[in-house]
Amino acid sequence: MVSARLSNMEGHRRKFLAVIDDTPECGRAVHYAGLRARHSNGALVLLYVIPDGDFQQWIGVEGIMRAEARAEAEATLAKIAQTVREKVGIEPEMVIREGVATAEIHALIEEDRDIAILVLAAGSAKDGPGPLVASIAGKTAAFPIPVTVIPDLLTDEDIEALS
Repeated sequence: MVSARLSNMEGHRRKFLAVIDDTPECGRAVHYAGLRARHSNGALVLLYVIPDGDFQQWIGVEGIMRAEARAEAEATLAKIAQTVREKVGIEPEMVIREGVATAEIHALIEEDRDIAILVLAAGSAKDGPGPLVASIAGKTAAFPIPVTVIPDLLTDEDIEALS
């Protein structure tokens, strides 16, 4: 169960959450979420999750690897945020977490009660639509808010027409 959303209360805005990763479909999810946020006077949250299993090394190396992963996350978010500013015209909120993606998405949704919609994009790879989209069907990873899944065949122009 998820805490009550606050996005309809005075002083709050509905937030659209897009998860940032290295998949090609990530950009479509961000584009749609940003346009929906702009058109509904909402806000956009970009979440980058650094997998926690990446740092199981020697203590000295672990710190360096963690710092490098953080720098990469910040650079990726900065690049995507700049694209959002230029193409959509809004300032996104950026969040970096470390852990398992689905767990961190759940935690952020619970912490930020203005997040009302999770936007994901389906991939076109032969191994399926992507792990987050596939997790929607599973009971253990189902998300506690509505999820919008952007089909892999939509172009930017299609997304603009639909948002």
